Amino acid sequence: MDTTTADTRMRTEHDLRHHGDAEVRDDGAELVDLAVNVRAGTPPVWLREHIAGSLGALAAYPDGRAARAAVAARHGLPAERVLLTAGAAEAFVLLARALKVRQAVVVHPQFTEPEAALRDAGHRVERVLLREEDGFRLDPGMVPEDADLVVIGNPTNPTSVLHPAASVAGLARPGRTLVVDEAFMDAVPGEREALAGRTDVPGLVVLRSLTKTWGLAGLRIGYVLAAAETIAELERAQPLWPVSTPALAAAEVCVGPRALAEAAHAAHRVASDRAHLVAGLGEFGPGGLRVVEPAEGPFVLVHVPRAAVVRRHLRELGFAVRRGDTFPGLGEEWLRVAVRDRGTVNRFVRALDRAVALARR
Repeated sequence: MDTTTADTRMRTEHDLRHHGDAEVRDDGAELVDLAVNVRAGTPPVWLREHIAGSLGALAAYPDGRAARAAVAARHGLPAERVLLTAGAAEAFVLLARALKVRQAVVVHPQFTEPEAALRDAGHRVERVLLREEDGFRLDPGMVPEDADLVVIGNPTNPTSVLHPAASVAGLARPGRTLVVDEAFMDAVPGEREALAGRTDVPGLVVLRSLTKTWGLAGLRIGYVLAAAETIAELERAQPLWPVSTPALAAAEVCVGPRALAEAAHAAHRVASDRAHLVAGLGEFGPGGLRVVEPAEGPFVLVHVPRAAVVRRHLRELGFAVRRGDTFPGLGEEWLRVAVRDRGTVNRFVRALDRAVALARR
């Protein structure tokens, strides 16, 4: 277990504010994007049209009651256990600001925004680093018993590991808040191992995002599922009217029957395309690279010798991938690759073969 706690050392070791979108800004705008984990080809036409239909109501202040009720119904919960947010990232900020925390623990490697938000709010954060030799799988015994806030992703970004629900729920303790980031759970067929909707786990807070599957990163919409008293605390920390009318319209329709059926179909397609990607990467052999398996999210984590050089050559060949060294627990030889359709994957694998060869020179 890594228990480094000095803020200055943390910030110099890892850029917690670096995210995949940085890879495709400016000079990367024309690259094939395998750095951002938003599903390609989204939002679908029907969703764009639905959002556009909400624009006539922009003169009125947003009213989130219908969207909140729809999300609650989707998970079988009362509305008071739901909070709509401007993306899941806002929820991390609200948690950091609203909750009284004595000892926060973030299980890494994972999305870095929770730790950044906690540190910005003045909290001391302890890191638990899952080990590559264990497949980056959760070992509940690594989490200190005295932690009163624990944050973990499932499936985890960037490792693509799906932890058993029982193991994650086993982290719950009386007096502890257990935050589970399920931003990518709807990309898992059947959402197996999900905790969203559970009311039997004490202190459970589940975060969901609608931006990944539906291509709404620019709209900013997500939600929190938690006990009513926790939701009330978070709501008090929010500004008035935090979620826009178009985002509320998107939230309501994206948890409806049509959208859930489409998301389920997309999850199976992602699983098939991911298997194709992993098979292509497996052709490089043991001396070339290795993939963290089994991967369960819409991305894979890959260990590549001289990854920084490989990444640079990939850009020259027209592909953007996510550097891995900004994630605590990973180093410079890691890359995260988003799952795309088979044609794109085939072109990427050929480009990667060329990039690896160039890096060896």
